[in-house]
Amino acid sequence: MIYTLTLNPSIDYYVTLPEVHLGEVNRIEETTERAGGKGINVSIVLREYAQETKAFGFIGGTTGDFIKKSLVDHGVHTDFVEVNGNTRINVKIRAKEETELNASGPNITERELELLTAKFDQVQEGDIVVLAGSIPSNLPDSLYRTIAESIREKGADFVVDTTKDAMLEVLALEPLMIKPNHHELGELFDTEIETFEEALPYAEQLVKRGAKNVIISFAGDGALLVNKDGAVTANTPVGKLVNSVGAGDSLVAGFVANVKEKGEQEAFRYAVTTGSASAYTFGLCSKQEIDRLIDQVQLTPLKRMEETT
Repeated sequence: MIYTLTLNPSIDYYVTLPEVHLGEVNRIEETTERAGGKGINVSIVLREYAQETKAFGFIGGTTGDFIKKSLVDHGVHTDFVEVNGNTRINVKIRAKEETELNASGPNITERELELLTAKFDQVQEGDIVVLAGSIPSNLPDSLYRTIAESIREKGADFVVDTTKDAMLEVLALEPLMIKPNHHELGELFDTEIETFEEALPYAEQLVKRGAKNVIISFAGDGALLVNKDGAVTANTPVGKLVNSVGAGDSLVAGFVANVKEKGEQEAFRYAVTTGSASAYTFGLCSKQEIDRLIDQVQLTPLKRMEETT
């Protein structure tokens, strides 16, 4: 089983219009509502790979009911903690530029948090747990570390895709994979990173600190995988960017769906393909689109600059 955790799910309300003019009436051309949240996106894409997946998190109210139904319709198992208050609604504006209006979620009580952490008792050896998204301000900063410790005790693996401090706190627990983009990697080390070669020594430091696999995404310029066996880069397949929301989550899903059967490098190739497939789709990708693009993605070994001189 692949479990996902989304601490602050949402309904993502997409509105499409040519341009946004502040202070004026704007006419929307199209609207779409989808269950949102990083872990939820991972679970939905995992179902395209026919992977069994269960979503954990907090939901509440009629908006929470919408999310649960949407996941069930996709074949995702759910085991949420029901809370007082409504799950949030985020507005995603698609115009000449993409704009996001993200709301705060409901307040979580100490008892509700206890109910959530108890759900990880289901995790067994060989499972993978994806901890995705930032930790809301009303929850303990150490929450991911607490959950990761429980996962490791059970002999399971975990992936973490979160903000700087929460990610650094779990490195010593040897996450199966972490996924900062090149800007986030630069923020971790107080520098600017623009190329694979510049990223490599910093990604290697994260491996030394415990991460089994580090994937650094460079948007349309491809991605870099670094682990104890070395480093490889992947190009992105040809396509037109339609939607950046969920592309990183799709990359995570592509990796965890394939890593145990195909190995780390081939899982990386599928990860980049899956992320691109979602970026080229209005919504999240289909397996058909992944299969169409996979042959375009090639891996190239990368050596440190001093090794090539």
